[in-house]
Amino acid sequence: MRKAYLVLADGSVYEGTGFGAEASSTGELVFTTGMVGYIETLTDPSYAGQIVMQTFPLIGNYGVIEQDFEGECAVRGYVVREWCEAPSNFRSQYTLDRFLRETGVPGICGLDTRALTRKIRECGVMNAMICDRVPDDLSAIRDYRVTGVVNEVTCPEKSVHPALGEMKKKVALIDYGAKRNIVRELQKRGCEVTVYPASTPAEEILASGCDGVMLSNGPGDPGENTYCIAQIEKLLGKLPLFGICLGHQLTALAAGGRTEKMKYGHRGANQPVKELGGTRTYITSQNHGYAVVSASIRKGVERFVNANDLSCEGIDYPELNAFTVQFHPEACSGPRDTSFLFDRFISMMGGEHACR
Repeated sequence: MRKAYLVLADGSVYEGTGFGAEASSTGELVFTTGMVGYIETLTDPSYAGQIVMQTFPLIGNYGVIEQDFEGECAVRGYVVREWCEAPSNFRSQYTLDRFLRETGVPGICGLDTRALTRKIRECGVMNAMICDRVPDDLSAIRDYRVTGVVNEVTCPEKSVHPALGEMKKKVALIDYGAKRNIVRELQKRGCEVTVYPASTPAEEILASGCDGVMLSNGPGDPGENTYCIAQIEKLLGKLPLFGICLGHQLTALAAGGRTEKMKYGHRGANQPVKELGGTRTYITSQNHGYAVVSASIRKGVERFVNANDLSCEGIDYPELNAFTVQFHPEACSGPRDTSFLFDRFISMMGGEHACR
């Protein structure tokens, strides 16, 4: 057991107990409300550059299961009320503490995470540092910025993932920090998926012979990815296109829209999304700190909004044969309310619904 501190950019200091890697780390402090799925959270590349705080009080009780990883661990720190030292689950391979030590991520526990969550909700996300000594100068914390993270988490080279069963369609997935379950959802619907790095030019995608394009989730400010936006602009209208999370935001920018940073974002597995023009409200998993400005939407029609704050959750581009959503229809460990959107994408490519 060792003493550790969480130091916020406003000078607030929270004393707790360190676990995981014995290291100091600075990042943007955000909270997520998921009651389960901490493994998927820790391995979601969309958290690159951020210190993640869980609002659920006990984390690590079912251990770490590598089969459930969504990608490489990209978080800069982990904050919990209590971590379980003796997990109990027949699938558990090792402890949360070991996972954090092996990935070089410092953790801190024993904090009042309810008070910290209220602070972020009132003041907005802010930079923080996990350390074993409170620094005299907080300028390094205050000056930290989440930049260049898409290049950090994208795949280094393209890879091909075969369809499960008979191959019906070929999909190009552009990886801005893609979660592995996007590939799995497409595979089980009869798609061969080729994953491309974010730096791939549109011309290569168009020449590949694919039937459709998926734009993945990813971290950071969408506006800084000017190259990616330019490539999407070239792809729009050429092939059926489906964008998720960062892919949704980049598509809106490519179509002439705007994005803005949210006060504290949406992170968790219980975000209500209302379908405009319909009667359904879906429960969705989300992880984003930026949103498309609804009034700025060009070449498209807003289809989904968040039932809590009315922020944009999805856009249809009927003239461009494209649609995008802010939430995660591939969510694992759930909810699964919106997995039908993958079937919609298959239909756009001229295929049958192989899985509902």
